[in-house]
Amino acid sequence: MKPVIAVMPLWDDDRQSLWMLPGYLDGIAEAGGTGVMLPLITDSDAVAQLISLCDGVLLTGGHDVSPSLYGQEPFDGLETCPARDRMDATALRLALREDKPVLGICRGIQLMNAALGGTLWQDLPTQHPSDVNHHMAPPYDRVAHEVRILPGTPLHQLLGQDFLCVNSYHHQAVRDVAPGLVPMAVSTDGLVEAVYAPDQRFCWGVQWHPEFSFRTDASSRAIFRAFVDACR
Repeated sequence: MKPVIAVMPLWDDDRQSLWMLPGYLDGIAEAGGTGVMLPLITDSDAVAQLISLCDGVLLTGGHDVSPSLYGQEPFDGLETCPARDRMDATALRLALREDKPVLGICRGIQLMNAALGGTLWQDLPTQHPSDVNHHMAPPYDRVAHEVRILPGTPLHQLLGQDFLCVNSYHHQAVRDVAPGLVPMAVSTDGLVEAVYAPDQRFCWGVQWHPEFSFRTDASSRAIFRAFVDACR
C-alpha cells in the first residue's frame, strides 16, 4: 500500500478558506505516496488522532511564522496565522515523538526550527540584506541562486553533489539553528537552506520549493522520493 502523508493546509485570510498548491500532493504522488490535506484545527487531541492515521507529515509553505514561537516581538508587516503555527508545531512534535518522517518546505523549515528552539530572521531585506535573490518572480520552477550542500549530510549522500541550483521565494529564514537540528546546505550569503535531525528516522527541512520544480528537476524529485520512501 502507498504511504499516506498528512499535508498541512494553507489558509487564505481574505477568503477565510483553506487551499492547497497541487505541487505538494503531486510531488508526493510522483514519489509513490498519497498526500492528504488536513483541516485547520488546533485541538491537540484531534491533531494527534489525524497524525496517528498517517505515515508521515509534510509541513508546507504559507504565512510567516510568528516570532512568539521564539520569544521575540514581531516586525511590522508580518502576515501570521496563529492557528497554523499551533497546528503545525503540534503535528511536528507528535511526528517526532512517534519517529514518523517529516519534510518541511519553506515555511516548513522555518516552523520546524522555531518550534524546536531556534530563531528566525524575521525579514531578510531588513535584517540580512544580500545580493542573493531569495524572493524570485514567477514562474517558480526556475533557478534563483545556488546553495552549497555540506559534506557528510543526508542531502549530500542523496544527491552526490557539492552545489545545487534552487528556486527561492521567502523573506524569513533560519537564524539560530535549533538544538537537535544540523545544517545540510547554505547559500552563498550564509543563510541555512536545509537542515535535518540526525536522531530521527527522517526529519528534513529545505528552504527552496521542490513542489514547484519536481516536474523538471531531478534533485527535487529525489527529495520527495527520499521522504516518501522513509514513510513506507
